[in-house]
Amino acid sequence: MHSHAHSHNGATGSVLRWSLAAMLLFVAVEVAAGIKAHSLALISDAGHNFTDALALLLTWFGFYLQSKPADEIKTYGYHRAGVLSAFVNALTLVALAAWIFYESVDRLRHPQPVHEGIMIAVAALGLVLNGGVMLALRSASHHDINIRSAFVHMLGDALGSVAIIAGAMAIQYTGWLGVDPTLSILIGILIVWTAWDIIRESLNILLEGLPRGIRLQDVTSGMRAVAGVLDVHDLHIWSLGSSTHALSCHVLIEDVPPSASDTILRRLNAMLAEHFHISHTTVQFEHVSCAISENGCAIPVHLGDHEGHHHHPH
Repeated sequence: MHSHAHSHNGATGSVLRWSLAAMLLFVAVEVAAGIKAHSLALISDAGHNFTDALALLLTWFGFYLQSKPADEIKTYGYHRAGVLSAFVNALTLVALAAWIFYESVDRLRHPQPVHEGIMIAVAALGLVLNGGVMLALRSASHHDINIRSAFVHMLGDALGSVAIIAGAMAIQYTGWLGVDPTLSILIGILIVWTAWDIIRESLNILLEGLPRGIRLQDVTSGMRAVAGVLDVHDLHIWSLGSSTHALSCHVLIEDVPPSASDTILRRLNAMLAEHFHISHTTVQFEHVSCAISENGCAIPVHLGDHEGHHHHPH
């Protein structure tokens, strides 16, 4: 299984490198064609593709880092590197969309003639390129947010290419020059829409929020249903990376010998791995319930000198 995973990671890394080279070449072609055709939609799409090239570079770098083993400094490994790359990628998309909106409004007020034939040819080439990269990344995108961010970039580009082809044909038949900046606005909306989900999920992981698809109550109920478990509290679940989840908690169990507590622990870990895909657990057994006082088992929040250190004479 280890050699299979290693070869799979190597293949994904190779796809990312070749896709990056192809994307940079296409950006150069699209910029030149956009200038020649006077098409803001093509130039906007070239900008989108350039951020995709940056996205692929960040994705590859994050993919490389997250495959590195843990060490004495990074005791959890480098799982978060890919998540951080995805977050930065999504932010660059939002910045690009803002620029596209600004340029599109200006072009709507001052329309310029475009060369429809060049638009169609270049957009068709982009559709083939983005479609090929999407197919290559599709399987890895299901379980890695870093790869999925690159996949979503490619999907946005492919849809943008389709819109440019349709828009160029509309200009040919209607002669309305407003189609080009209108297409740019639609591409900008598409960019923001594709980036939002990545921003939300990556930020949730970076802030150690509850992993997507997991409900705290469901995990608590599942653990309480394990034989020998009386109660569960101080439960925390977070993601180390896009597909690696961790859990820590206090578990109240019956007064049993150590061998029996080992059996309960194995049952808990098996249930968490099977039903919730949580593989990294830290479980503290208690025979007496943790007293819930002012702080209880909650993680304390220290506000420095602003709390509890000001004494006023009366």
